[in-house]
Amino acid sequence: MAQFFIHRPVFATVISLVILLAGGLSLFSLPITLYPQITPPTVEVEVIYPGANAKTVEESVATAIETEVNGAENMIYFSSKSSSDGRYVLQCTFEVGTNLDLANVDINNRVNKAISKLPPEAVASGISIKKKSPDMLMAISLYSPDGSYDDVYLSNYASLNLIDAIARTPGVGSTIIIGQRDYSMRVWLRPDKLTKLGLTAGDVASAIREQNVLLPAGSVGQPPAKAGVEFQYAVDVKSRLETVEEFENIILRTLPDGSILRVKDFARTELAAKSYTSFGRFDGQAAAVILVYQLPGGNAIETADGISALLEELSKSMPSGLAYDITLDNTIFIRSAIEEVVVTFFQALGLVLLVVFIFLGSLRATLIPLVAIPVALIGTFALFGTLGFSINMLTLFGLILAIGTVVDDAIVVVESVELYISKGLSPTEATERTMKEVSGVLIASSLVLCAVFVPVAFMPGITGQLYRQFALTISVSIILSTVVAMSLTPALCRLLLRPRKPMRGPVGWFLRVFDNALEKTTGAYTALTRVMVRTVVIGLTVLGLFAFGSWRLLDTMPTGFVPDEDQGYMFCALTLPDGASMERTDAITTRAEEDILGIPGVRRVLTLGGLNILTGAYTSNNSSLIVILDDWGERTTPELQLDSIMQQARGILAGYPEAIGLAFSPPPIPGLGAAGGFQFELQDRSGTSSMESLAQAGQDFVEAARERPELAGLFSSFRANVPQIKFDLDRDKAKTLGVPIDSIFQSLQIYLGGLQVNDLTLFGRTFKVMLQAEPEFRMDPRNLKQIYVRGREGTMVPIRTMATFGSTTGPDLIQRYNMFRTAEITGGAAPGFSSGQAIDAIEAVAAETLGDGYGYEWTGTALQEKQASGQQGMVFLLGFLLVFLFLAANYESWVIPLAVLLGLPIAVFGAFFSAWLRDYINDVYVQIGLVLLIGLGAKTAILVVEFAKMKVEAGMSVYEATIEAATGRFRPILMTAFSFILGVLPLVLAVGAASGSRRSLGTAVFGGMIAATFMTLIVTPVLYRLFQGLVQRKSDKPPENGAAQATAASVEVQS
Repeated sequence: MAQFFIHRPVFATVISLVILLAGGLSLFSLPITLYPQITPPTVEVEVIYPGANAKTVEESVATAIETEVNGAENMIYFSSKSSSDGRYVLQCTFEVGTNLDLANVDINNRVNKAISKLPPEAVASGISIKKKSPDMLMAISLYSPDGSYDDVYLSNYASLNLIDAIARTPGVGSTIIIGQRDYSMRVWLRPDKLTKLGLTAGDVASAIREQNVLLPAGSVGQPPAKAGVEFQYAVDVKSRLETVEEFENIILRTLPDGSILRVKDFARTELAAKSYTSFGRFDGQAAAVILVYQLPGGNAIETADGISALLEELSKSMPSGLAYDITLDNTIFIRSAIEEVVVTFFQALGLVLLVVFIFLGSLRATLIPLVAIPVALIGTFALFGTLGFSINMLTLFGLILAIGTVVDDAIVVVESVELYISKGLSPTEATERTMKEVSGVLIASSLVLCAVFVPVAFMPGITGQLYRQFALTISVSIILSTVVAMSLTPALCRLLLRPRKPMRGPVGWFLRVFDNALEKTTGAYTALTRVMVRTVVIGLTVLGLFAFGSWRLLDTMPTGFVPDEDQGYMFCALTLPDGASMERTDAITTRAEEDILGIPGVRRVLTLGGLNILTGAYTSNNSSLIVILDDWGERTTPELQLDSIMQQARGILAGYPEAIGLAFSPPPIPGLGAAGGFQFELQDRSGTSSMESLAQAGQDFVEAARERPELAGLFSSFRANVPQIKFDLDRDKAKTLGVPIDSIFQSLQIYLGGLQVNDLTLFGRTFKVMLQAEPEFRMDPRNLKQIYVRGREGTMVPIRTMATFGSTTGPDLIQRYNMFRTAEITGGAAPGFSSGQAIDAIEAVAAETLGDGYGYEWTGTALQEKQASGQQGMVFLLGFLLVFLFLAANYESWVIPLAVLLGLPIAVFGAFFSAWLRDYINDVYVQIGLVLLIGLGAKTAILVVEFAKMKVEAGMSVYEATIEAATGRFRPILMTAFSFILGVLPLVLAVGAASGSRRSLGTAVFGGMIAATFMTLIVTPVLYRLFQGLVQRKSDKPPENGAAQATAASVEVQS
């Protein structure tokens, strides 16, 4: 094939231009994301049971729904939260790659089966089932700079004017308003007046249902009608009430004196908020905080740009005194990370070309790799759409590392052609001879490198997605590189290369000095190689030491999933004593806002009052802060780094005796868990333990775990001792007094929890009519004694005569994981320890402390890390095996491939040692680098083995053939090695967004390639001489009748 293109340069150019054009067109249509679609998709079920506490929600809603949902296809796990605000939220998490539409239908059908078992009040409130991405895209603050609008107006303006428009933006999955204050016609009852009037809360609810209805009235003249009807008139009735005055005038009854008793006589009516369970603030100002989640697989940047443009347009119609702020935009991190990687890409490209120029000493020769590299790399994008890839960190990492591998093919061809031209051959003759010699090497080495990544393409789960995007990107670029090296590169060599003329000036002087130094180095290397090859035991000893070092590093090196990243923001969580009121929570949160805003490097603070961001539940004693930091470029000093700011925040929060405060980073992979660190589910597997026993087991576990030095920030959100009031009804006495049992509980529900009676229509939307006691009648437990119900013959009976009240405790939030009650424990690795060590420590504590009936499961990032830890060994083994099989087929030998592969422990040692020197852990990026090093190490070793084998076949002795091959390939091996090593140097020195991932991968590959080069130059010749000698079973001296052939081979094979 190569011979054809040498004489058809236009044809070769056209092929490359087509590849370039296809890749370029694809490039502009590909989505841009931080990571590929690796976050497990979720379906969320939400049910509201007004007035119910956590235990009631669990018993009446959770068990019914989860029994049906359990066993859904492709579901990894499900978790639920039942809270004391009557809210039940179930999240079903599915395998990566699951069709979320089908999963949503499946969950919907299963929930429908459970509806008949749910309380009517919960069904009436509506059941929400929706696809949800856990990946928060943006947080938008709607606020009033001059304070002219209150929180109720802000929330409803957002609901009526912003939410729907945002939800229609392509790529948006769901939205949530923190501090939501949906309008509601609130009828605030005064129990004392109702009692005097002989009324109950149920009477008021019945009157509202009777007089606030929406019913059709039909029409006059509607068929069938008698003959002669000329017109048909629709009857327009106003049966549903709309204004405060209309609700105030609802009639309860007429009095003996003929007057009418109306709602306004015993209640206050206003258009206010339906719920007060949360509040939002922006830098201390009241705000409606809109959290936007993107659809799984959506283009984050396009979605964020669409939302920004939409808000800019909608802001033109906002009233004076209203403003918005995109307080948190995760695409800033994505954009910055991608930009940094792109800059790294061009830095690597420049360094590679500089190395090529220094080694080749010719601008013409350097021009050929300069043309070949973009064709292979840009052409790779052409297959991204077919493979379902996006432009993300993993694919760009693959392209950066591909620069060094892609340039190898061009270097091998150009260096060989230049060598033959220097010996007097014409460019055409030199190119033809080169391609005859190196075509097989190019194809074999490229296929070997691709073979390493074959097992990776079939790995399941998140780790498989990470490996796959990286591996297939490199594989495609290598295949295209080989195509270019067999077509365009020889054509360009014939057209561009000429006998080299010495360059003048400082550049020429530097190149001459470099060449002289390289010649001397080559001579020294040849002498060293003769010693090593002659004394095989030295090489084998060196190899054994490196293999032992690799094993020791692998055994002792901390493990982890992915490195933590500075994503430009962090979280703080505040938890007050159990049962603390929202007023107390608001006060301490306000103080925390002011203190944290004073930390250098902090730009904004967004408050999510009432929300525990770790559990996702709303409770009165919790609040969370999203702390947005200055841009990475403004935080260059150590005290402005994320870790330092978090330590300062922890110090501030530790100074609040009235609350427990935590400061933590977001999860390293957005959407995978609620926070960085781990989430551990301590489960009641027996199903018989009390809430108190589970809570105590959780606290005992946390206390024991705090003794381990590997762990930090341990916290359990499960509490079973939240102060509560125990209401014990004497049913016999109630019946004796003629009091209906249901009226007692209905009165409690209406006065304390509130009742959604029915609806009203405002602004084209439907809102709820809420019935509840005035705040002063539900502020103290003694208020319960003031509640009356109607008994026999209409007498009003206080419920204190039929029931006893006492203090008790119970949970305000019940979590379940895979149908078991769970005490969720969060934490992280202590400084100096890895996440893998933290996981091992937690499991050791569990083995020591958990009693019968208790078990545990991992979730979030920790679960993915546990699953990944069992896969990497199999991936390396399969990659090694496939390379071995390919080489065995190529060399028609089961032994010669060992000369290529047995030196790989040296490359592994280099990767681990360089990561160890920088105090890095053995994470996914290091492991990806190791897979790449298997291929790269084999590829460079093939350069020596292939040429040595050719010379042996030509009749030269194994010893001399080994020396000739090693010496002859010394220069191109150094050139390709330096090209790759310097090409990854920008990754090693990375700063800014996503620098942790770049440094981890770059460091492993940098150190591993240095070691792999040593392996190829020193150990591979030793191994080849050993195994080829075993195959031939002959002396190192060439046979007499083969001397002439060996001499000829020495001339022809050199390159």
